[in-house]
Amino acid sequence: MATTLEIQRRLAELGFQPGPLDGVPGPKTAEAIKQFQRARGLAADGIVGPITSAALFGTTPPQDAAPSGIVPADWMPAAKMQRIIVHWTAGAHKASGLDRSHYHIMIEDDGKLVRGTPSIDLNQAPTRKGYAAHTLNCNSGSVGVSLCCMASAVENPFAVGSAPMTRKQWGTLPKVLAALCKRYGIVVTPKTVLSHAEVQGTLGIAQRGKWDISRLAFDPTVLGATACGDLFRAATKALL
Repeated sequence: MATTLEIQRRLAELGFQPGPLDGVPGPKTAEAIKQFQRARGLAADGIVGPITSAALFGTTPPQDAAPSGIVPADWMPAAKMQRIIVHWTAGAHKASGLDRSHYHIMIEDDGKLVRGTPSIDLNQAPTRKGYAAHTLNCNSGSVGVSLCCMASAVENPFAVGSAPMTRKQWGTLPKVLAALCKRYGIVVTPKTVLSHAEVQGTLGIAQRGKWDISRLAFDPTVLGATACGDLFRAATKALL
């Protein structure tokens, strides 16, 4: 089992902030562990048990905790892509025909990946006929990834709706993002790997009240688009 100091050092390496690297399990270390767990779709209890330890140090986790969802090579044709925009479909847990027409890759509730109808290279600038129209005035050079979830969800007061986001989906997302970043040479920053809810504030491109992804159905303590985006960016960086 790793020592507290080893855990602190590893968290710091991955971009989380455990406080002083002193081997003392204080509140900052516990919060950093929770942030890491949220980023990986794990239960955010602040305890480094076998599953969290496996995720943190890159060892083999128990079989039932193994992340799913590696993007097939033929789903990622040669193209010059600038960014990845993360959405939720605001639909059911399984991808519909409408979902497939708007996104390049979808993640269903069990972590299964579904390929969209448009090929990624159609969104290379300038976009070509049949491209995936997933983000208003920001489709050129953008890969669209969406979690199949959040049908009938309400932003305020927050209600998860009839198809809440699952931990499995959230845990699979960084693997998909890392694969896409590797394929297209995308360096992870808030301007290159971001959610639909971050587009207007970060890129200055007006949207129509989109709030995906600014809440986690399984962890209501995470508030806001930046907080959610920082979590999946940190988890993606850890895989690259």
